[in-house]
Amino acid sequence: MVIQRGARVPVRGVAAPRATVTVALSGPESLGVWTARAGAGGRWRVRLPPLEPGGPFELAFEAAGERLVLRDVLIGDVWLCSGQSNMEWAVADSMNAAEEIAAARDPGVRHFKVPRSWAAEPAPELAGGAWEPADPEHAGGFTAVGWFFARGLRRHLDVPIGLLNSTWGGSRIEPWMSARSLGLDGAAIARLELQELMYERLVLERIEARAGGLPDHDAGLEGGRAVWADPALDEAGWEPIAVPARWEEAGWEGMDGVAWYRTAFELSAAEAQAGISLGLGTIDDSDVAWVNGREVGRTERAWNRLRVYEAPAAALVAGRNVVAVRVEDTGGGGGIWGDPALLYVETAGGRRPLAGSWRFRPGAVTVNLDEHKNQVPTMLYNRMIHPLQEFPIAGVLWYQGESNADSRGDAITYRGLFEAMIADWRRGWGAGELPFLWVQLAAYRQPPAEPGDSDWALLRESQSAALGLPRTAQVVILDAGDADDVHPRNKQVVGERLALAARRVAYGEDLVHSGPVYRRHEIRDGRVVIEFDHAEGGLVAGRTTPGTLDGFALAGADRRFVRADAAIEGDRVVVRSERVPEPVAVRYGWADNPEGANLYNLAGLPASPFRTDPW
Repeated sequence: MVIQRGARVPVRGVAAPRATVTVALSGPESLGVWTARAGAGGRWRVRLPPLEPGGPFELAFEAAGERLVLRDVLIGDVWLCSGQSNMEWAVADSMNAAEEIAAARDPGVRHFKVPRSWAAEPAPELAGGAWEPADPEHAGGFTAVGWFFARGLRRHLDVPIGLLNSTWGGSRIEPWMSARSLGLDGAAIARLELQELMYERLVLERIEARAGGLPDHDAGLEGGRAVWADPALDEAGWEPIAVPARWEEAGWEGMDGVAWYRTAFELSAAEAQAGISLGLGTIDDSDVAWVNGREVGRTERAWNRLRVYEAPAAALVAGRNVVAVRVEDTGGGGGIWGDPALLYVETAGGRRPLAGSWRFRPGAVTVNLDEHKNQVPTMLYNRMIHPLQEFPIAGVLWYQGESNADSRGDAITYRGLFEAMIADWRRGWGAGELPFLWVQLAAYRQPPAEPGDSDWALLRESQSAALGLPRTAQVVILDAGDADDVHPRNKQVVGERLALAARRVAYGEDLVHSGPVYRRHEIRDGRVVIEFDHAEGGLVAGRTTPGTLDGFALAGADRRFVRADAAIEGDRVVVRSERVPEPVAVRYGWADNPEGANLYNLAGLPASPFRTDPW
């Protein structure tokens, strides 16, 4: 494990009532011995004095003739990594995963995964968890952003790093906030609990009605034979379902277990004789696929891995061919999901789409009502943050916001929520200026044809507003997004930029840690001249290969934005457009996916999106 250097770390436990407990910390020599007397209930506590980084040490406990020793204890800096799926995202699912896992050999880094858990009231203890070392056996399961952050720090800082991974994919910000920070009193909490009970009852009743109960046996398999893969099967009673989309989006929210999908495609005699490739996109979590009752492929527990299976001539016929897919989901979302272009039949003559309306039927059904807890205010804070606040940390890394970015109201409200959460977490840790670093939302979805409004841009603006708080920093990753995937795989650049920000904000190094940030602008003779902070040494168009500056838009009094020409003049940008002779407002990177936005500083860090209008 890693415990925080320079802090009075509490060590507590339970012994026999009134027992004297001795705590000793030692390496090659003793660092100290402390004693405590257990109370009537057996609880005891000591506080270690502030300690210098180092290790490994042993932390030994003795009481009433018993001895317990914790070995391989390091003293260093502990960082909390929290948020939703992009922070939870594992090294094993990131870019260059095999190489990164093989190279993960740093005994000075440790990782602790807080289990997904919830509580209606603040809990005194975590639900579990274990420390793991940074080696090829364990690193694949680390938070990727956290691991690459730690690796970046360790290149410049000879201090052990501990990563507390407290994350839950798909979570909104409100579940990570305390009742106090949300302004909720006891009556409001009671109403939330009642609403959640009503929601759970509704989900259970809906699934039972649609599935005909909660079958615990998959009727699609009889004695190991896939009867629901039979091409002659009567599909009466099967529901239509849009594919790709997780089945929760089709009204099966809360359902886990097994469900079957069926569709069909046509082949000529020549195509059937040549064989085909069957693209089934991504499937959450496991699947087995058949064509005309013959198994053509299977994948186990790989919810984000592309499925492409080869169907030989022996499995095919001229005319109608039936595809059956048995999907097993162990938790969270389930089903065939992702990019519609990845569902296809490929013959020698090209690809034919398979996306569209399929047939669907549940097999064995379980209901997981816990999955919704990541949407309920305070639930995650109470069990996954509050118990940690007794454990001193060096700072917080936060990557969340996607789940609050799908409406204008949510995106604007996020501003106040985010600032309130930062202030409340700092109070909880008893550190008014605890370093707090976050990741701005990446580019996502298809870029717009013309400038316009964007809920994701509003969310980014709400994130940026928190930079007014002391000892904060924001990492901009517009250049590391993926138009087709809300989980961009390049977590290396995210972690490296966070490490750079930490070196400035938490460790006081004199370096450029941020890309250009809008400071002010002036309108002169139909041109908008913009000045930036963090533009030391000048600005460039492009990170690696400078080119034409892009990503700016202008509007006049009519509030209609159009793409504008922009040029760099020293540490300023001058924006103009013949279509807007009298500009009133300028925007940069204002889109869900502002493709082409390419303003950087000489440190190679991208500019943050901004607008000058309040519209």
